[in-house]
Amino acid sequence: MCRDKRVSIFIAYITLLSFVSKGIHAFEPEFGSTRVVFQTNYGDIEFGFYPSVAPKTVEHIFKLVRLGGYNTNHFFRVDKGFVAQVADVAGGRSAPMNEEQRAVAEKNVVGEFSEVKHVRGILSMGRHDDPDSGSSSFSMLLGDAPHLDGTYAIFGKVTKGDETLRKLEQLPTRREGIFVMPTERITIHSTYYYDTKMEICEDERSSLKRRLSAASVEIEKQRMKCFP
Repeated sequence: MCRDKRVSIFIAYITLLSFVSKGIHAFEPEFGSTRVVFQTNYGDIEFGFYPSVAPKTVEHIFKLVRLGGYNTNHFFRVDKGFVAQVADVAGGRSAPMNEEQRAVAEKNVVGEFSEVKHVRGILSMGRHDDPDSGSSSFSMLLGDAPHLDGTYAIFGKVTKGDETLRKLEQLPTRREGIFVMPTERITIHSTYYYDTKMEICEDERSSLKRRLSAASVEIEKQRMKCFP
């Protein structure tokens, strides 16, 4: 009897641990419908945004993307297993900026810290000591970094292109102070964005057209059969 009771308690304990573990790791914010693609000299990287987690940061970064601010920019930092960091737009581009691009790039964004965890693929804003000093530099996580949780603003996640990130991790690097930097320039040649909802609508529209076309053919067959 005592043995059965101990077994029951043990099973309950394991079940509780399972639920706690899931509660810690299962929180995954919903993506917005927008996807952004960075086209680099080592391949494409696509990512989505978490507007419910960091709305101001998402709005700011997406505005820079729409303006072409990240075109000709680069990854100034690649620390294997930690981060690949995009340079500040104001100083990282090889092409000159127009007035609108510069005005947006030099704005700071309030730190929108959340309970989302820093794991591989997460997009996390760069900043200085001031928690509200983020501007246009951000990191793509190359591994888990729990020491960043709650102190750096997470605003999205890589959705495609992990193979490109792995290529970047294999490049030769040099250390400058706290930064591990690639010895060659990793250029973001161009960027574009699209809306996944529009793609779904297009698929549904095409499917509906095919079904309507098939139905009209069938109706015509029946008409010819019954009313020759």
